[in-house]
Amino acid sequence: MCIAVLIMGTLMYVVEGPANGFTSIPVAVYWAITTMTTVGFGDITPKTDLGRTIASLMMLVGWGVLAVPTGIVTAEMVQGGQGGRSGRGLRCPSCRGAGLTRADNFCRHCGVTLQSRTGETPL
Repeated sequence: MCIAVLIMGTLMYVVEGPANGFTSIPVAVYWAITTMTTVGFGDITPKTDLGRTIASLMMLVGWGVLAVPTGIVTAEMVQGGQGGRSGRGLRCPSCRGAGLTRADNFCRHCGVTLQSRTGETPL
């Protein structure tokens, strides 16, 4: 990520130049960091079409690096039925409902009996 910010900042310095506010490579790297982290203060903005295209790509990459993994992790936690707790629990053999434990006698999703008369759990 650090290399990408350095490369994109340098590229923006070359493309936009001092006339458009990118007075040095450190200033352009600052712009790349604020764009990549989706903060975007707006004190420096690209003026050329090529610069705006690069900025658009940087915004999408920043969004992808930060937001997409967050959504994936959250969806996995919800799907596991554990709300972020460790362990995924067991699944019902009938409806495949998640979040059951060996102590459960019935599936909380479909109501099927989980333990046989001998006390063995078919999970």
